[in-house]
Amino acid sequence: MLDIRDLTASYGPVKALDGVTFTAPKGKITAVLGANGAGKTTLLRTVSGLIRPDRGSTHLDGRDLARMPAEKMAALGLAHVPEGRGVITELTVDENLRLGALGRADRSQPADFERVYSMFPALNDRRGAIAHVLSGGERQMLVIGRALMAEPRVLLLDEPSLGLAPRIVVQIFDLIKGLTESDGLTVVLVEQNARSALSIADIGVVLNLGRLVAQDEAKALAADEKLRHAYLGF
Repeated sequence: MLDIRDLTASYGPVKALDGVTFTAPKGKITAVLGANGAGKTTLLRTVSGLIRPDRGSTHLDGRDLARMPAEKMAALGLAHVPEGRGVITELTVDENLRLGALGRADRSQPADFERVYSMFPALNDRRGAIAHVLSGGERQMLVIGRALMAEPRVLLLDEPSLGLAPRIVVQIFDLIKGLTESDGLTVVLVEQNARSALSIADIGVVLNLGRLVAQDEAKALAADEKLRHAYLGF
């Protein structure tokens, strides 16, 4: 369980998060929604330690993550897939995946690679390919696969559908949903496509100008016409 309490963060004089509080339950998908500039990406960056909070706390299964080094967070089971498909383009698909397991005590095993390749058959066909030649969808698969190589318990995903073809989005979202059901993975999903995110999420939280304005079961948020028109754009 990821427990976020009164999380506040700023960029200079601009307050990007203002007292955000919610819990992401174990083995569930929590969708974080809102317009551009709502604070969604800042939330994930603050939880993963890339931004120092002004105030508040984040606990993973009771362990305080505040000011914890990134490698210790990874050892606790927290993985962050930032927006932008950050593959290392000079390395092969196989080498990118191997990097995901560096923080594990046992490093990677052949079975770990085969598991990721079974999830993403398109990557299996390109194991030795330099990541520079991959399509946008393949790069998104690779960064998610690399995060899964760390065997996380909590996965922070920032805009995984951005710029992808609808069929690739469906494939990635189906995978995310399947991992929560089969592995008990806890997912915090930041997504601009609110309709798609709510279709697979269990819980939804809505941010507006850095503040939490709604929190409910995903189905309830999707059915709230007033909230959808005001904050979610559908």
